[in-house]
Amino acid sequence: MTLTTVPRYDSDRISERKGRAVVVGAGMAGLLAARVLADGFEDVTVLDRDSLADEATPRRGVPQGRHPHALLEAGRATLEDLFPGYGEDLVSAGGVVVDFASDVNFYDEGDFLAHGPFRMETYSASRPLFEQIVRQHVAGLDGVRIRPDCQVADYRFDGARRSVDGVAVQENGERTEIPADLVVDATGRTSRTPTWLSDHGYAPPPVDEVHIDLSYSTTYVERPASDRRTYLVPPSSPRTRGGMAAPVEGDRWVVNLQGVHGTDPPTGFEEFTEYAASLPTPTLKRLLDDRPNRSETVEHYPFPSNRRHRYESLDRFPDGLVVVGDAVASFNPVYAQGISVAALEALVLHRTLATGRRGNLALRFFDRAEDVVDVAWMLAVGSDFGFPQTTGPKPRGTDLAARYLSRLTRRAHTDGELADAFVRVLSMERPPTSLFRPGVLWRVFGPPN
Repeated sequence: MTLTTVPRYDSDRISERKGRAVVVGAGMAGLLAARVLADGFEDVTVLDRDSLADEATPRRGVPQGRHPHALLEAGRATLEDLFPGYGEDLVSAGGVVVDFASDVNFYDEGDFLAHGPFRMETYSASRPLFEQIVRQHVAGLDGVRIRPDCQVADYRFDGARRSVDGVAVQENGERTEIPADLVVDATGRTSRTPTWLSDHGYAPPPVDEVHIDLSYSTTYVERPASDRRTYLVPPSSPRTRGGMAAPVEGDRWVVNLQGVHGTDPPTGFEEFTEYAASLPTPTLKRLLDDRPNRSETVEHYPFPSNRRHRYESLDRFPDGLVVVGDAVASFNPVYAQGISVAALEALVLHRTLATGRRGNLALRFFDRAEDVVDVAWMLAVGSDFGFPQTTGPKPRGTDLAARYLSRLTRRAHTDGELADAFVRVLSMERPPTSLFRPGVLWRVFGPPN
């Protein structure tokens, strides 16, 4: 499922509000889940172990928060639907409007893609700012409360009913319990739900893991306020180095260098520039040479593998519990899919709640969310398997699709229509099958334009 195939948000789909829901984790996935839960529950409590400062600052619970985050079209459009005025608020706080068709310079297969013929606006900002504006909107919803500095110690479990009916929390040194009709796990890659399932007599979900051994380093440089240029130079076999730069609030560019399969970007400023000089285009090095630095340090973050918990394959799952976001699947962050997947999953959760809370709510949600995760997983790991060093379960048809996309990308160097079609798939607006429509096939295999 993508933006064009998932039913858009409709607040009237759920007609009754009753009961209490608890969301564990106040990151993007948790906040988006809380938004749709507010349509069906009188009381929604979002718990997070971090302090959640009022300003847009990185926090400990999001270790990748200092690094780039992109808002793909699926995420942008869904956020606008869920939170009317979100884009205006983000821009007022310093976020930048970027046209993917003309501002973004995407290097792949030996050259930059042609600029597309149609404007494709999105927003560029830091992860803390994206999250802060969502958190402000969620906090303003009727019946929603966000509780920071609150560590969830365990789920409450009714053994007789085989259901989760709340959480136990540690707050201010005291252990208390919060009853709930539904608990949503949005704790990301550190989710303890699989272990909890095993401890309570349930089979944990099978796990697919595709190892890319990614690490990346990030710094910030000054940017003229009117300059919206964005550069994407992802690693592409056999080149294990990549990088990107994007405009963000505070008149800055966030500049990020990547390495896969043993190539580790540096953490010193001098070495950072030298690494940028090794990329196949000089654009990132020029930014670093020409613009004053705005960071005290170079931040570093490792990401060893794409990981997917196959909850949809389970036959039994406790009532009263749902898992979302990176706790279900986390993807190579170079492809920037996380926020969009969480947004589409929120729409799926909303639709699932509208069909009734009883009757294996979680299993119905997992079955429907599988289609969302499938698309992102295929795009991410399909690209990662371009490197022979990548290990893990390879989706069927990956090699054939990679050969086709390689040809499409090379044609898109001079064909803006192809570049547009390709980017709309990468942004999870359209399904990958759209790249096999007759008009696209003709541009890929027919005479050059």
